[in-house]
Amino acid sequence: MRTDLVERARGGDREAFAQLAAGEVDRLLVIARLILRDTGLAEDAVQEALLRCWRQLPKLREVERFEGWLYRILVNAATDESKRSRRFNSGVVVIQAEPSGVDAMQVVADRDQLEQGFRRLSIDHRAVVVLHHYAGLPLTEVATTLGIPSGTAKSRYHYAMAALRSALEAEARRTGPKEILA
Repeated sequence: MRTDLVERARGGDREAFAQLAAGEVDRLLVIARLILRDTGLAEDAVQEALLRCWRQLPKLREVERFEGWLYRILVNAATDESKRSRRFNSGVVVIQAEPSGVDAMQVVADRDQLEQGFRRLSIDHRAVVVLHHYAGLPLTEVATTLGIPSGTAKSRYHYAMAALRSALEAEARRTGPKEILA
């Protein structure tokens, strides 16, 4: 069924492409948000990726590899969006309301630490981590999706995880042991 949609869309069927896009847009948005760490930029990247997909679809050789091909287009669009946003970055930080309760506060603090560490990663490192952990692709398939050698994907993953560990350990040393509120 899915390959049939890809084939029809490849032939210029707009309705088939609309069905493909509708089936992928939520997953693409999540992946773009995880890579870019910004909802607005992620939405722009997804829109750009879908436009590129439509334009380049006739050039797709292997219909079975549509999903990986689309991820690659998305990562490229996210990279472009990240570069574009750096020029206009205002430094505004959105503060979200925290849930009440000690356990909920710890979850928010842990999530914040992880977010800060993740933001320190380059977009190339984030893309490998997101495609591996969120999209569930093995590192060899991540490499194929991104168009990089397998060793490069493994290296980026290794350095990304080491950087995240280092950021979390540095934060733990900075804040000291956590106090339990009674």
